[in-house]
Amino acid sequence: MKNAFHVMLIPTLGCPGSCKYCWSSEEGSPIMPIETIHEVVEWLKDFRNDRVTFTFHGGEPLLAGADFYREALPLLSEGLSHLTPEFALQTNLWRLTPELAEILAEYHVPIGSSIDGPEELNDYQRGEGYFEKCMRGYEIARAHGLQVRFICTFTCHSVEYKEDIFNFFLKNGFDLKLHPALPSLRDRNPEKWALAPEKYGELLVYLLDQALEHMGEIEVMNINDLCRAVFTRRGTVCTFVDCMGSTFAVGPDGSIYPCYRFVGMPEYVMGNVSDRPSLEDLSRSDAWKLMHRFKEYVDWVCSECPHITYCRGGCPYNAIAPTGGEIRGVDPHCGAYRRILDEITERLNREMYESAGMRPGGSRARRRRNAKPGVMDLVHRIVLS
Repeated sequence: MKNAFHVMLIPTLGCPGSCKYCWSSEEGSPIMPIETIHEVVEWLKDFRNDRVTFTFHGGEPLLAGADFYREALPLLSEGLSHLTPEFALQTNLWRLTPELAEILAEYHVPIGSSIDGPEELNDYQRGEGYFEKCMRGYEIARAHGLQVRFICTFTCHSVEYKEDIFNFFLKNGFDLKLHPALPSLRDRNPEKWALAPEKYGELLVYLLDQALEHMGEIEVMNINDLCRAVFTRRGTVCTFVDCMGSTFAVGPDGSIYPCYRFVGMPEYVMGNVSDRPSLEDLSRSDAWKLMHRFKEYVDWVCSECPHITYCRGGCPYNAIAPTGGEIRGVDPHCGAYRRILDEITERLNREMYESAGMRPGGSRARRRRNAKPGVMDLVHRIVLS
């Protein structure tokens, strides 16, 4: 189960990589001082009582160094023990050393990393040498018993090689989590690498088929989350829930944001950990009010959508950051979400009718022998895992 309360700690927006579609790193970004972690602990002591997950993100969070994590992890773990903290880390793995790996292993920190498929394709998008450095860090992580999962960013270029990418993950025994490349707000040509919604929708349907065909061999995390959402009628990842009040991000200087994607954008600062703001204090900020207006907009414009309860208009950042904070629509990937959610719903309904020996029109259907796994089989597997 995912914890209901999530705090993302951004030690720096700096990153040694040079991914061509990057939208989040900042050259010369300062490193979070350990004093900010002390302030985080004091802020959260009486903020809320739910179990909390801390995710170190960036930029590249390992730029903070071993000494930072040697102090930060016990500070958070012991200072907020009543919240039963759990930890995660998102990194390109370049700066992972045996020393750092030992520190992370002591606190059972799972690692999310990023790789876009086979070396040649990956390095074309992420820069020459990225693959080799990432795999070197991966071997260190595995040698210290750390769990590593990879996020694969699909761009308008790489989506044309989706079969090669999927087979790379399958062959190497990696679970697959995907992100669509977003328009980069830091690029003069922001759409250059962005994945169009219609292509994203096609990709998700392709991955649904592959997840079913290779069930038990590979987990496609996005497909699992989407199937779970349709079956339970509620979103389970931040893209598909009303995240305000449950997710926060803390930047290098202690500024509090609605999400890590907004870190470094002054107009989205809601407060600072040094001031120990309450939830009520944060709710008076302009950023909070904007996010709440987005929620109200979704309730209105998506009211007739059958997926509204477990989609919630998608990611607010995707919807409002490119427009300078104006609410002009929901997440631009709405068409992709609708495509895959319709597909899952249709298959689930058909399979449930067939399992009952009925066709949708009411007539008897023959039970299939040696049928290929379907969405119901995947849901059953997810629920039992």
